[in-house]
This record gives sequence, C-alpha cells and structure tokens, in this order.
Amino acid sequence: MIREKVKSAQVEAMKAGDKERLAAVRLILAKLKDRDIELRTASNVPDDDTVVVEVLQKMVKQRRESIEMFRNGGRDELAAKEQAEMEVIESFLPQQMSEDETRAAIEGIKAEVGASSVKDMGKVMAVLKERHGAVIDMSKASGLVKAALS
Repeated sequence: MIREKVKSAQVEAMKAGDKERLAAVRLILAKLKDRDIELRTASNVPDDDTVVVEVLQKMVKQRRESIEMFRNGGRDELAAKEQAEMEVIESFLPQQMSEDETRAAIEGIKAEVGASSVKDMGKVMAVLKERHGAVIDMSKASGLVKAALS
C-alpha cells in the first residue's frame, strides 16, 4: 500500500532530520487526509491505492505548473524548491509507462474502439484512463492521443 510507504517515509525523514523531505511528505499526508474527508460522503469509494495515486498525480501536475511559472518569472530558487518537492512526490508513484509503451497502448485502444479521428478522442482517453490511469501522465497522454488520431 502506497499510503503505508508515505507514513513510513515520514518517520524515516524525522529520524534522519531531513527537513525538506519531511515537509514534502507531510504535504502529501495532508492532501490525502483532505481527500479522505471528501470521500466520506461519496457513494462509491475507489480502493485506497487508486485514491493515493490520483492525489499524487494531481500534486505532481501542480508542481510542474508552478515550476514553469517560477522559471518564467525569474524565480529559480522557488522553482528548485518545487522541483525537490515534485521528486519526493514522484518517488511514491508507481513506475510510469514510457512514451513508447504509452503510444503502443494508445494504438491498441484506438484499434479496439474503432477510433479514426479527433472526434473519437474522448472514447480513447476514457479507456486509457480506466486501464492505465495510475501509470500514465494523462496530460502527456492527451497530446499523444491527439497526435495519433490526427
């Protein structure tokens, strides 16, 4: 379970005195707690690893956007801080599919659903997210699907 790895990483960071890693791990745990609270009222709750992966992917996406904004604004020290946080967060994500593996998965799904144009992008993306959502960066996959269908 990914959540257990995050909790044990918190203890390890405390013992090692690694303040930056500890801060990032605490951020992850806070976001997970927020998500758990949101899911209390949900009718169907996905399994725990799915929830954790969704939260981590969202946090990585936010960090990428922040890094880009900080670099464009000439704030390299803040971009470096965000980069360090992103690396800690990514360390808990399952191994991501390579670009070639992602393209192969897209081609398989494209053939399976009979997608032939950009109009079918939603169908392909839905199946891709359902099958590989935990191991694919969906924002990058979106561009690959669009390229494959055009």
